[in-house]
Amino acid sequence: MSVQERKERERAGRERLIVATARELAEQQGWDAVTTRRLAERIEYSQPVLYSHFRGKREIIGAVALQGAAEMATAVRAATSAADGPRARVTALARAYLDYAESNPAVYDAMFQLDGGLTFANEDTPEPLKDAFAALLESLGEVAGDGVHPALFTEVFWAALHGLATLTRAGRLPPEDAERRVELLVDRLAML
Repeated sequence: MSVQERKERERAGRERLIVATARELAEQQGWDAVTTRRLAERIEYSQPVLYSHFRGKREIIGAVALQGAAEMATAVRAATSAADGPRARVTALARAYLDYAESNPAVYDAMFQLDGGLTFANEDTPEPLKDAFAALLESLGEVAGDGVHPALFTEVFWAALHGLATLTRAGRLPPEDAERRVELLVDRLAML
């Protein structure tokens, strides 16, 4: 291994450590607790080293969001691949999405609530975000219905899931009705 390859590997390792530490701190104490000073202390590197990887908190949030999008896509695909038939796939997709949002609240915030400097819904959208949407589209596109554009249907279904995730987490919806909400979403919106 050349010196250059070793340095690149070490740099990538530091970057992964910064993202993992930011994510851990955010999940434990919220995003307000994630500062470059605290991150530098936790990873035992100087702030200039941290800034050599990320220009600031915004870029760190973006890196966490991209990681979360990749994880969510994997979770959705795993859930839907084990389901038999369109209704079961859409139900599995909804549960996997809501479970991911509940289990990873700080990551979910990085993906959809905070400014991570990422662009959505255009040519500049980073690949992990496009892939997360594609993971939803794979199952939802088949149930969009006649005359309904599959991507548009997926956006509306995703918006409903996001609303459920956000309102549930905020304590605005009674938790005992969570499963009934999923069934209603699948039955009425996907008409399955």
